[in-house]
Amino acid sequence: MNRTKFIEEIKKLGIEITDEQLNQLDSYFHLLVETNKKFNLTAITEEQDVYLKHFYDSLTIVKAIKLDNQSLCDVGTGAGFPGLVLKIVFPNLNVTLIDSTNKKCLFLQEVITQLNLKNIQVINARIEEYSKVNREKFDIVTCRAVAPLKHLLEYSIPLVKVNGLFIPLKGNINNELENIDNYIKKLDITKEQDIVFNLPVENSHRHILVFHKNNITNSLYPRRYSDIKKKEI
Repeated sequence: MNRTKFIEEIKKLGIEITDEQLNQLDSYFHLLVETNKKFNLTAITEEQDVYLKHFYDSLTIVKAIKLDNQSLCDVGTGAGFPGLVLKIVFPNLNVTLIDSTNKKCLFLQEVITQLNLKNIQVINARIEEYSKVNREKFDIVTCRAVAPLKHLLEYSIPLVKVNGLFIPLKGNINNELENIDNYIKKLDITKEQDIVFNLPVENSHRHILVFHKNNITNSLYPRRYSDIKKKEI
């Protein structure tokens, strides 16, 4: 997906992007490629692939929600997808990027500095530890390609404000939805949507899931990482 096709496709999502934002995305791409030569941030480094599989894919969250002035947390952000892309295109968002890998966090901070972005912070922490002490804090929590859905629910729901949303972006979810009924009940959430579509150009399968948080999360959750991996709630 070249830049012209990118602009055309995000217009179909209802996004009008400015020249400044396009230049910021371009700078982000070049910083990504240069840093990736030193340590692994992503296996996707060709420009057309980055614009499709990272930039456009991140922006598809607007199929689920209108973004403007909310507090948004990106769990396991990696090289900044989707959270950093969303901050560039929706500058009124107040964004928190969380990742457990220090080198990735240093890269994210460098991009933020270079692009002069405001109201965005990078947290170098394990999500289950951060979630324990930052409860009911964000309007929206999102993530992309991080972990099995049931684990994501336990990590992420405590961070969401009551009546806020958890919106994971997933590829092929296979049987993940079949194993979450107990999580939905104990975390007191409602699955509102499963938006299914294909990426343009390559037609790969995507799901955007939307979970509404009904009440304050029980302080039992999230459990320790070893318990999350070992036993369902």
